[in-house]
Amino acid sequence: MQPKETRKERWIRKLLNRYRLVILNEDTFEEQLYFRLSRLNVLIISILLVSLIAVGVFSVIAYTPIKEYIPGYASSQIRQQALENYLQVDSLQFEYEQNLRYLNSIKSALKGEVELASLNRDSVLQDTFQRRLPETFRIEQDSILRAEVEREDKYNYFETENQSNFESFFPPVQGIVSNGFDAASRHFAVDIAVDEGAPVKAIATGTAILAEWTAETGYVLILKHPKDLLSVYKHNQALYVKQGDVVKAGQVIAAAGNTGELTTGWHLHFELWVEGYPINPEDVIDFTE
Repeated sequence: MQPKETRKERWIRKLLNRYRLVILNEDTFEEQLYFRLSRLNVLIISILLVSLIAVGVFSVIAYTPIKEYIPGYASSQIRQQALENYLQVDSLQFEYEQNLRYLNSIKSALKGEVELASLNRDSVLQDTFQRRLPETFRIEQDSILRAEVEREDKYNYFETENQSNFESFFPPVQGIVSNGFDAASRHFAVDIAVDEGAPVKAIATGTAILAEWTAETGYVLILKHPKDLLSVYKHNQALYVKQGDVVKAGQVIAAAGNTGELTTGWHLHFELWVEGYPINPEDVIDFTE
């Protein structure tokens, strides 16, 4: 008498039982092909096929561009491109803000206007502005220190990062200052009395960004210099440079005149602006003969 077969033994026996898979001709019932299989063989083959398919799908997703079409999956190249686009947009925004401030400074230079109430928005710009204001605008405790610093910097406003020497400003004209810089009365310039047609010279190397006629100030010339510095020359009799020209320090750029509605005699109306804020030209240039 054979011992009773357990459930586990029956399950193993079914897995190992061999079956014959036959392919017959439907018309003649002739045997064309057959396979000897067991359930274990079918299970192993199925696992292998599923594994191969999974590996194939993973390889396609990981190593081909098709992964870029899968929602939520971004390649390193796409992330890099997105970062570059972000930086480019940020740079364009920065350039836009810089250009807007630059245009506003030109507008202020032409109109002789500046918003004194807005100077506290930036401590650095505020300090730059206060260093060039008349003594009545300065804090008494630091007036001595500021006077000492200004004596050292009076004729040496530019200091390049790669040079130990300073670049001195060239006087645009030489003569008597008939009307000085006065922020309180919003006269952000100096008026230098000169002879008719006296040569007006560039204070430093720069580019002419405006060379036009205006009804109020006659022939006006604005030069842009390094470090966001603008020099403005008004009431000229004639201009010898045009917009876009590059000029050198000491180059004759205009002839002093008496043109425009806001003039009472032959003189040069001269202004200096740094990042949209006026500075006293006499703090950096000696106009005496």
